Amino acid sequence: MAGASDTPLVLLHRPPSLDFMDEILSRNFRILNTDTSSEPLPIFLSRHASSARAFVVVGRFFVTAEILSYLPSLQLLVCGSVGFDHVDLAECKRRGVVVTNARNAFSDDVADCAVGLLISVLRRIPAGDRFIRSGDWEKYGEFRLGSKVSGKRVGILGFGSIGSFVAKRLEGFDCVISYNSRSEKPSVPYRYYSDILSLAANNDVLVLCCSLTEQTHHIVNREVMESLGKDGVIINVGRGKLIDEKEMVKCLVDGVIGGAGLDVFENEPAVPEELFGLENVVLSPHSGVATQGSLDNVAEITLANLKAFFSNRPLLSPVQLD
Repeated sequence: MAGASDTPLVLLHRPPSLDFMDEILSRNFRILNTDTSSEPLPIFLSRHASSARAFVVVGRFFVTAEILSYLPSLQLLVCGSVGFDHVDLAECKRRGVVVTNARNAFSDDVADCAVGLLISVLRRIPAGDRFIRSGDWEKYGEFRLGSKVSGKRVGILGFGSIGSFVAKRLEGFDCVISYNSRSEKPSVPYRYYSDILSLAANNDVLVLCCSLTEQTHHIVNREVMESLGKDGVIINVGRGKLIDEKEMVKCLVDGVIGGAGLDVFENEPAVPEELFGLENVVLSPHSGVATQGSLDNVAEITLANLKAFFSNRPLLSPVQLD
């Protein structure tokens, strides 16, 4: 029987509240948890983590070149997220560190969140809730009309697993789906637009599902919002920096676009205060992935990637570093 010293060591960094994979990882590996120490992180890593070959990161912790420099034995970085814009991929490649992500662990729940935000904005559900709770229904009687969801033209930016799941759900509302992606997907039955301006100009709703890269940073700028038009709605379940947030606030206040449903923001947890008083905006605290089902999926794929790595088998969800 293998002793404890034969069990692989895995470094784990997570926010204190996100302990959902501690138990399953501890049953399979020796876990070195950065949350258990009061030492500054660089000192902790230098003293205790120099032999760690695998590093699991949960949450938006920035894995920089400096952090990697404290981990000379590192070979595998496991991200408990789909996005990996918080990781210095170039430095990982230089050091020969393989990176994995959570693949489609969150896809169902994020797609549900996107559709929920869309319905909430168009049918003014949160505004109606506030209207009742404030006593305004009894006082004024009339509540402003919402907008029909069924039949809307919906453009999806980023057609990976989340984008395709959003499309599948909106088919049930008889929405007309089109999309923009890095390239056209021959197996996808929806219309493809090669640029976001055309996507915006030909749709009532933009749903942002793409990853954040240098190319997609502020891809939704004022010109895109003007193309979407005064009745247009933006739903963002991707990354906050996909939108030029300052311009979006101006466009919402000035009526350049009709509304927004936002689960992500440029400088979380800071949210522009101008949005708080807008009845045509629905805000969500980056909770699109926040279900027990998603967390179970993340723990499962994290464990599977670690087991594959330590058994010299192919990883389940490697990230392309080029």
